[in-house]
Amino acid sequence: MLDETMTFHLNGDKEKEIKKNLMIIYDALRQKGYNPINQIVGYILSEDPTYITTYNNARSLIRHIDRDELLQVLVSSYLNS
Repeated sequence: MLDETMTFHLNGDKEKEIKKNLMIIYDALRQKGYNPINQIVGYILSEDPTYITTYNNARSLIRHIDRDELLQVLVSSYLNS
């Protein structure tokens, strides 16, 4: 049906894991001299993993995070802060 809203539900452990990995990715990008926010946004919009450095295994980490779940965590964190 077209009038139904799609909902996403993450358990607390999954959300914590995504946040932890996102911080590792953020730190790896910062340490390599990139603007982490721009690079992560570029990845989310394009799903092109080359936006994320391989340093500190960051690219592998981001590829194991479902983009829908990542967006849910980001929006939820933003609105609940």
